[in-house]
Amino acid sequence: MTETPDPRPAAVLFDIGNVLITWQPEDRLDEMVGEVARRALFDRVDMHAMNERFDRGESFRQVVGETAAAHPDLADIIMLWHDRWLDLATPVIDHSVRLLRALRGKGVPVFALSNFGVDSFALSESRDTFLTEFDRRYISGHMGVTKPDPRIYEMVEADCGIPPERLLFTDDRHDNIDAAAARGWQVHLFDGPQGWADRLVADGLLNEEEAK
Repeated sequence: MTETPDPRPAAVLFDIGNVLITWQPEDRLDEMVGEVARRALFDRVDMHAMNERFDRGESFRQVVGETAAAHPDLADIIMLWHDRWLDLATPVIDHSVRLLRALRGKGVPVFALSNFGVDSFALSESRDTFLTEFDRRYISGHMGVTKPDPRIYEMVEADCGIPPERLLFTDDRHDNIDAAAARGWQVHLFDGPQGWADRLVADGLLNEEEAK
C-alpha cells in the first residue's frame, strides 16, 4: 500500500526585513534628519541601489563611504546608513519572533533567507540575537546573489536537500515570492504577523495557542 506523502512543509523560511525586523529606512531617516532633508537625499541618490551592493557581498563601509564621497554635500546624511545602521533596522516585529521560536519548539526546521550584507547582518545579530536561532541562514551577502535571482533559491535547495514543494517561504515582496513559487516552493506574502500566524496554523505547523 502506497503511503500518502505528508503535505505539510518540511521547513519554513523567513525573510528578515519587514518580516522579523521593520525595514523602513525613509521613516527612520525622517526621524533623524527631517523629511525635507531625507527627500532631498533620495531625490539625488538611489540609496536602495547602494544597499543592494553590499547585500550582494561588497564591503558595507566601503560602499557607503564611496557614495558619500561622490555626494560631499550629502555625505553626513549618507554616512548615517552605516554609522546608525541599528537605528535604521528597527523595531523588531515581536509576534514574528514568537512564531519563529514556536516553530523551532515544535521541531520544525526554520531557515532565514534574506537580502542582507555581511557586515550589516553582523551588526543586526549583535543586537537582535534571535537572528542566531535559525537552523540554517541563507544571507545574500555571504552567497553573492540576491533575491529574486532564481540562483539564490537554487542554492538553498542544493544546501538543505529538501524538495522545493516541501519548503514554505514568507517574504513581504511580491517579486521574491513569485520567484520562489516559480521553483515550486509554497509561499506566503507577508503583510503582517497575524496573517503569517494564520497560515502556519492552517498548514498544521502550529496550533492557535502556539501561534499567538
